[in-house]
Amino acid sequence: MKGFLWNENGTLRYFYDSETVCISAYGKNGLRVRATPNTTFKTEAYGLPAREDSTTEIEITESGAWIRNGKLTARLNENGNITFLNRDGAVLFEEYERSAPLNLKARDFHPIPAGKYRLTARFCTDPQEKLYGMGQYQQDVFDLKGSVLELAHRNTQASVPFLLSDKGYGFLWNNPAIGEAVLGKNMTLWRADVSEELDYLVIAGDTPKEIVEAYMDSVGHAPVMPDYALGFWQSRLRYRTQEELLSVARKYKELGIPLSVIVVDYYFFPADGDWRFDEKFWPDPDGMIRELEEMGTKVMVSTWPAVDSKSENFAEITARGYLVRNDRGKRDHTPMGRPLSIIDVTNPDAMAFMWQKLKENFHDKGIRIFWLDCAEPELYRSEFDMYRYAIGTHTEVGNLYPMLFEKGIYDGMRAAGQREVLNLARCAWIGSQRYGALVWSGDVSSTFAAFRTQVVAGLQMSIAGIPWWTTDIGGFSGGNIHDETFRELLIRWFEYGTFSPVMRLHGTRLPHIHAQEGSSKGIKCGSGAENEIWSYGEDAFEIMKTHILYREEMRPYLKETMRKTHENGTPPMRPLFYDFPNDKNAWEIADEYLFGDALLVCPVLEYGARSRKVYLPEGADWLDAYTKERFAGGTTVDADAPIERIPVFVREKK
Repeated sequence: MKGFLWNENGTLRYFYDSETVCISAYGKNGLRVRATPNTTFKTEAYGLPAREDSTTEIEITESGAWIRNGKLTARLNENGNITFLNRDGAVLFEEYERSAPLNLKARDFHPIPAGKYRLTARFCTDPQEKLYGMGQYQQDVFDLKGSVLELAHRNTQASVPFLLSDKGYGFLWNNPAIGEAVLGKNMTLWRADVSEELDYLVIAGDTPKEIVEAYMDSVGHAPVMPDYALGFWQSRLRYRTQEELLSVARKYKELGIPLSVIVVDYYFFPADGDWRFDEKFWPDPDGMIRELEEMGTKVMVSTWPAVDSKSENFAEITARGYLVRNDRGKRDHTPMGRPLSIIDVTNPDAMAFMWQKLKENFHDKGIRIFWLDCAEPELYRSEFDMYRYAIGTHTEVGNLYPMLFEKGIYDGMRAAGQREVLNLARCAWIGSQRYGALVWSGDVSSTFAAFRTQVVAGLQMSIAGIPWWTTDIGGFSGGNIHDETFRELLIRWFEYGTFSPVMRLHGTRLPHIHAQEGSSKGIKCGSGAENEIWSYGEDAFEIMKTHILYREEMRPYLKETMRKTHENGTPPMRPLFYDFPNDKNAWEIADEYLFGDALLVCPVLEYGARSRKVYLPEGADWLDAYTKERFAGGTTVDADAPIERIPVFVREKK
């Protein structure tokens, strides 16, 4: 044996030269691998909560060792390289091993001037395997094998680095550093630009469901979704005054259309970082909230972690060191055209300060939902090495930002006595789901191409462990309310949104409403055009109204689906292969999905289409939800898709 091996209280440890490796059981059928060039490991678990498991079997021999947890075994050879095997002894994948003359290491800690390391982990995987998950990327690639993915957050991009392989394993890269994942045929490579520790989790299982649910057991389940969240949410950029927002809610009430949530988007405050209503335009928020509650409607307010130099809190926040620092140039961080700095959510005192303002000005008034916008955070320049937090540089720990932002608000709401927590957020990382984060796909374009991409993104997020996910129905930008092409897109997106975890209409519509002097923030601040369901003509109104009522009829089904998400970790929206892993075709379908246990949803993703081909997975019979016609599984049908509906099929178990 090249190095030293020993069993330390159920953890297999290996040491050679300047590297320590430990492999330990983690959760059901999981093994966690950690390695460092340092003498000790960090105590920070990042995405994996601390836990103890006692099911490990370990055997050490003269030529290596093996460790087993349930259906997964890791075998260490004489050079310290690891191979992972399933319960039948078949190789799932192995660390890359190429000795001289190539001299490529499986685990490479390359020293960099900062005093830390550029970390690279290399693996040999099956070139024919299929890979899914990794979070939200703006691409319509479903099987990720062959992809190169940036491990970084951006507006519309959320890096949640968990992969599911059709070979029977899941892989979690538990490192918040900026980096890259190369999912090649000849090699799988993970890189962290600045790090001191390798940390990944492997889970084996017989089905995608078993693997994903074991993963969710490891990283945490979503809370119980509040009942109010299951209905229709109305939003647009932006309601400029209290009266404007109330007039919209009152009209929904007059029309007899249930409205679960209405949203106060940004610039309702005097300045970024004030975190309160601008009394000039929102003179009686208590009365507004009371009236909306009487209508059965909750209020959500937009909450940015951004602070303007004009904010009433700026001087104190700066003096206390609560802002993200910039190692080069100005402190300004966001690309919003104003001098905005970002709250350092890695500093518990900074989060406590922000939460206290939110509590005093919103939560104490009865507001129970926050919109955590700019949660990546959105940085002015994507030169990640410029930014520094209390716990390290953005390059080393930046991907933690959204999860810590969500955790800070969640902890504050729970401490204030709120039992059910849900907050809308524009980004996520490992563990965001356990803090009640409802992630939406960001400021995407209002096009059919973008729509198709969101369908794929939602399925990848579900596999990556973010079950509460949604989109701006109609896309965020570029949709003209008078354009018939956009109206059709909006209708098709609305139909899709009816069968999403949360049904929320939002966007900045054209033509824009120009600002007038004296608007909120004391600057010229306009708004998008109207974005209510009556804003698009009578035909569109009737279709959208009908779908809101469909959503209301589904409440018992949605509640049961969300209960399973909370208890088991099962995502409400999921790819066909999740329930039908033995159907090879199910691993190829990216434009259909299961919504709960019973519904197969087939969005219409092309302009002008009035029918589409639908594949019905093998292993069940299927009933057309509208015509009640029955079809056998394992077949492809031409499904009618008139403008007033998309194909939906009901699963009949055999």
